[in-house]
Amino acid sequence: MEAGEWYCCLDPELDALRAQARRAVHVHNHSDPDTRGAMAPALHALLARVGQDCLIEAPFHCAYGINIHLGNRVYFNAGCTILDTARVQIGDGTMLGPNVQIYCAQHAKDPEQRAQGLEIAHAVAIGRNVWVGGGAIILPGVTVGDNAIIGAGSVVTKDLPSGQTVVGNPARART
Repeated sequence: MEAGEWYCCLDPELDALRAQARRAVHVHNHSDPDTRGAMAPALHALLARVGQDCLIEAPFHCAYGINIHLGNRVYFNAGCTILDTARVQIGDGTMLGPNVQIYCAQHAKDPEQRAQGLEIAHAVAIGRNVWVGGGAIILPGVTVGDNAIIGAGSVVTKDLPSGQTVVGNPARART
């Protein structure tokens, strides 16, 4: 998985890592709501990097957590999901609206291989000061440049240059 090659997601070692993430996410999602601005220590410890002043609203879900790298002042609104089978890098000042989904896993297209749990992971990189509107989906392997805007409900299938605004499914430059 880390090498960017096909792997079986039904692996016991990966099962254990997902269980670790579920426990940390559970603690975070059920923590005291009056501790605004604080991330549950279990989730903070799980993530690969957490910059200063990050806030992840509950509920939140991630597959592993160990591949998520957050810059400073990153904000996730409620309901965000990150399936981090590969590195997910999110830059300083980036904000995700509610129910944003980021996927790194690409499943096998052949039905027999898919039934065996074969998938490949592609990293997602989101630059600095990006706004991702509610319900947007970012697919495996996408890079989003600094200062970009992704409209609510958009499905981002291709790299997005810095400063560009996209909307729709598939996401296209706003005219």
